[in-house]
Amino acid sequence: MQPDTVYKICPRGLWEKAEADGVFAGAAIDLTDGFIHFSTATQAVETARRHFAGQDDLLLIAVDAARLGDRLVYEASRGGDLFPHLYGPLDLAAVRWTKPLPLSADGHVFPAMDA
Repeated sequence: MQPDTVYKICPRGLWEKAEADGVFAGAAIDLTDGFIHFSTATQAVETARRHFAGQDDLLLIAVDAARLGDRLVYEASRGGDLFPHLYGPLDLAAVRWTKPLPLSADGHVFPAMDA
């Protein structure tokens, strides 16, 4: 069973541009890979550690997976784990919430997330 919520870690400035545009096309890595990378709640901490270490001014974006339809595909990635990938832009109407992802001496501090 796939989770109800998927998560995107995003630099604040890039997300603010998406809000102004009304749609999120993805970060540079997403545009290169041809899909928007998401994580499940259990994958997000490791994603932050591997790909956003030491970066501040990030946001955690919670997205209603059901609203993404069949464009959201779970594909094997890190260690064979299935990661959610969105093929196409993210309609901001699917966003449940956006919260700061502050950086502490021990890494990023995550808010409560739905599994």
